[in-house]
Amino acid sequence: MPKTTPRPPRLPSWEHGWSPDTSRAPGTRRLWLAGGLAAATVVTCLTAISMDRPATDESSAPVRSEVPTDAGPGLLSFASPSSSTTAPPQGSSGPTPATPSATAPGAPAPDGGARTAPSSSASSAPSSRPAGSGAAHGGSSGASKDSSVRRSVRSVNYPDRYWHVRGGLVKLDPVGSPADRRAATFRLVDGLADRSCYSFATADGGYLRHHSFVLRAERDDGSALFRKDATFCARPAARSGAVVLESVNYPGRFLRHQDFQLRLDPYQNSDLYRADSAFRLQDGLS
Repeated sequence: MPKTTPRPPRLPSWEHGWSPDTSRAPGTRRLWLAGGLAAATVVTCLTAISMDRPATDESSAPVRSEVPTDAGPGLLSFASPSSSTTAPPQGSSGPTPATPSATAPGAPAPDGGARTAPSSSASSAPSSRPAGSGAAHGGSSGASKDSSVRRSVRSVNYPDRYWHVRGGLVKLDPVGSPADRRAATFRLVDGLADRSCYSFATADGGYLRHHSFVLRAERDDGSALFRKDATFCARPAARSGAVVLESVNYPGRFLRHQDFQLRLDPYQNSDLYRADSAFRLQDGLS
């Protein structure tokens, strides 16, 4: 049998000077290391946040309400007028605005009710109001216009041209022949839709009315629309002794000539518009 050498017995722990620590549970050292690492991470994050935070918290500053210093017109409306529809000047410098007010006698009320009664301020209307045709326009006597008075309408910036019915349309033409003079003479009567305004009757029994915003001569069809289309209210013009004629059913639109055709156009704050829309009512040519 082979000879085996016996191994020396292991020395007990007290013989080599080391003994296990039995005062704590196994793995405690790892737990302490993990806890220390977590604490260091939290401290680092807090330090970074405090360094990035601004010195003053803007959210705590008092909020200042921005109040405009000038009393503007308020919120803008989609109906705000453009340069071509600037509100007409008041008084003798131009047509009266279409907005119903005490300065615009005869303008329709916004609720469709009765029109504003004319005031004594309308006495500043041009002196070219036809004589003998009742009370002055806008007067308070309520006298009816004399339907037998015949009038012609002459342009201010083309004084040799008159309203003249030609081909059913109203043109601004020079008149010479007797036929042309008859076609340029009208009876000035109470407005069909408003007796304080004007309607222009033609020799054949028709009236001047706007249709598609073009002035033409047509027979009265008895409709309320025709009566409104054929009624125009005189306002003081910028030119002395002249008037502008505003539509009853389209307030803010005035009769003016363009390419010598009479049209119903919105008011424009321009010298050309004011000249094209100013007319003088004179004695009939026939």
